[in-house]
Amino acid sequence: MLEIVKTADGSNTIFNPLVGENYHSKHGALQESRHVFVNSGLRCFLDGKARSKSPPIEETSKETAAGTNVSILEVGFGTGLNFLLSADFCVDKGIILDYTGIEAYPLSLEMISQTDYDQYVSSELWQKFIADYERLSISPIELMPRCKLQIANCKLQTFQSDQQYDIIYFDAFAVAHQPEMWNEATISHTIRFLKPGGVFVTYAITGNLKRALKALGCKVEKAPGAPGKREMLRAVKIV
Repeated sequence: MLEIVKTADGSNTIFNPLVGENYHSKHGALQESRHVFVNSGLRCFLDGKARSKSPPIEETSKETAAGTNVSILEVGFGTGLNFLLSADFCVDKGIILDYTGIEAYPLSLEMISQTDYDQYVSSELWQKFIADYERLSISPIELMPRCKLQIANCKLQTFQSDQQYDIIYFDAFAVAHQPEMWNEATISHTIRFLKPGGVFVTYAITGNLKRALKALGCKVEKAPGAPGKREMLRAVKIV
């Protein structure tokens, strides 16, 4: 049975006993999501830092012009925290966001509502997300002006789309618990949906993952990890 648990920074995550892992780091769900995905992925892409050797994430503070378009594909939508923080950032900056989350086993509305993530984003965004959550797997919904979300209720390996994305958030459970999500075939399938010049970002960093991404034409770099992890991985698709 799924269980709400508090992480070290005071934010909640969910423990999945069937997988044997939390949806987020025990060191801080909010910190991890902001650092790995919003700052190291979204902001780094928007600032243009991912196309060259990046400075520490804390230094990527260049303002992005309102009206900029960005598309994000998330592998492992889970609790929706990565989306909520990304959408809140984009709405605040006037950035047009097109977001697709892949989730084979969507959480119930009741469980999502118990995360208390409303305290980290605007009340309007949270209320729209909750109100439309159960319809998001049917069709894309514009939750906020210029902020569109769809949840693809399928396994990553069967996901298909004609769209390519600017950024991929790869937030699957760890390789120890879901090895099939990290093998070469799955990573190759995922990178098909990334535009040239697009950014792939994940909390993990392994030799196998680095080699797979390099073989797929990506420039791989280590970046500072979230609390509890020394390093994480970011890659830019060159070809």
